[in-house]
Amino acid sequence: MRYAVSLRILGVLLMIFSTTMLVPLAISLGMRDGHAPEFFWAFALTLLSGLLMWLPVREERRDLRIRDGFLVTSLFWTVLSLFGALPFVLSDSLQLRAIDAVFESISGLTSSGGSVITGLDSLPASMHFYRQMLQWLGGIGIVVIAVAILPMLGIGGMQLYRAETPGPSKDTKLTPRITETARVLFIVYLVLTIACAFAYWLAGMSAFDAVAHAFSTVSLGGFSTHDASMSYFDSNAVLVVSSIFMLIASLNFGFHFLAWHRRSLAVYVRDPETRFYLAVVTIPIVFSATFLYWQETHGHPEHIIQGAFQVISIITTTGYTTETISFWHPGLAIMAIFFSCMGGCVGSTTGGMKAMRVMLIYKQGLRELRQLVHPHAIIPLKVGKRRVEASIISAVWSFLAIYSFTYIILLLVLVATGEDFLTSFSAVAAALNNLGMGIAGVAGGFGGLTDVAKATLCAAMLLGRLEIFTLLVLFTPAFWRT
Repeated sequence: MRYAVSLRILGVLLMIFSTTMLVPLAISLGMRDGHAPEFFWAFALTLLSGLLMWLPVREERRDLRIRDGFLVTSLFWTVLSLFGALPFVLSDSLQLRAIDAVFESISGLTSSGGSVITGLDSLPASMHFYRQMLQWLGGIGIVVIAVAILPMLGIGGMQLYRAETPGPSKDTKLTPRITETARVLFIVYLVLTIACAFAYWLAGMSAFDAVAHAFSTVSLGGFSTHDASMSYFDSNAVLVVSSIFMLIASLNFGFHFLAWHRRSLAVYVRDPETRFYLAVVTIPIVFSATFLYWQETHGHPEHIIQGAFQVISIITTTGYTTETISFWHPGLAIMAIFFSCMGGCVGSTTGGMKAMRVMLIYKQGLRELRQLVHPHAIIPLKVGKRRVEASIISAVWSFLAIYSFTYIILLLVLVATGEDFLTSFSAVAAALNNLGMGIAGVAGGFGGLTDVAKATLCAAMLLGRLEIFTLLVLFTPAFWRT
């Protein structure tokens, strides 16, 4: 292991991350809301810590190996989440304990969206902006920036890029150079954010709310500037805009670039994962809208808009709400949470298992049924026209096994802390899938959980953001052998 290289990278990333606190600092100074000291000291402590990490090993120029990439990626999210909690800890008005501040920070940077803060409507603009910006950076922005900057500092970025995107994936290297790929993806991310903010503004949001919610919509984070979330705006137009951009952000960002570059939507139509994902998403949307109409939960056409918005928000692991889904029929709420385990497509900002893995499991199941009927036939598994290697299928099943085992362990830990089963079930789903929205005891937020439960969910959010293997591989003896 090249610890000096890892320490140098962490130092650089911390110094870069410290600059993000300057924007809310400037907003606080401009609006004189009294929160400038928190952001200044958070900036200074983060910058100084990064500098102290970087200085002793600044001459280290060796490239990253794949194991170093896993270590740096895991430390990257853990360390940045801890330093990201500083403004929350230092704020006298929030009065958050350390575990609550860390929970809020991890929830933001992992784009989970679960919150322990109440009274959002009374928070100053600077703190709102910081919370929303954490989610935007946590979507893909901060990863892409890191991948683009590291090669310029003499540190190879490909190993970090691969460690950040484990599992079966498409070739997201859109250009010959990884730095150029990072730049392209960041531009797509930025353009979608600007377009989303403009659409929200046209739908009736204030300029600040439009930008703030664009940050959390494109990142699929789900933080809001209001306790009532999207129901605060009481606008079907806002819900429609949100639903459209949540769906866009749940698709592969590489395809957004290709569609724009080729001036054609055919790239989406030709992609088997995109077709599978949109077909699967349609099922709970239609079912929920029909059920809400049958139950006369909302008037016409609110049952369609409300049902579609809420289901899209859950499946894409965003977590926006217009109403607490605990008020829905329990079967409807649990169905939506189960669908959140899939998340979105590979290369998107969603959490969950990803549609590609679910599609491969589905295709493998159909293949096994055919094999039972024709035991001597050779039936290859294909995605589109490409044959899927047995090693990929094995990796997908391994991921499903580890995902299920991790879910069960986390569920048992939460039940052991004294939470009821339904609360524990939805809280683990909200954290592990980076959903941030639960039912039962966490329907109104996560502030009422015990410290042990919150710490467990912090670990679950990091596991979900890193797709489990990236973090768990650090606990295997083979990883540390030279």
